[in-house]
Amino acid sequence: MSVFTQVVLYTDADGRARFRDETIDLSEGSAQSMLSRVFESGGYQLRYSPVGFRSQFHCTGNPQWVFILTGQMEIGLQGGVSRVFKPGEHFYSADVLPAGATFDPAVHGHWSRQLGPDPLQTLFVRG
Repeated sequence: MSVFTQVVLYTDADGRARFRDETIDLSEGSAQSMLSRVFESGGYQLRYSPVGFRSQFHCTGNPQWVFILTGQMEIGLQGGVSRVFKPGEHFYSADVLPAGATFDPAVHGHWSRQLGPDPLQTLFVRG
């Protein structure tokens, strides 16, 4: 059996966003076309971000897969940790605001920005 590795952006017990890798079993299909189980989804959305785009710190409203179609996307966390995602790469964004918390941009969430000379186009698929 083979596995698929996904990057997950999540909210840790201290309320801060972190990255972790998780594996998904590819136990269906055949040796020539290994598949995961079918996951439910709640719709999809496309986004275009021009050169120079950068967000403020925010939390993910609804957990979702983020697929980079064109351009590059950098995701930054509190404390200076960041990762860059290029076309064809993806991550699962699930850094929601902890239950009962009031958003504090010095503690919660992440920021995103477009990198490089090309506009950023992304596909969001709700989990």
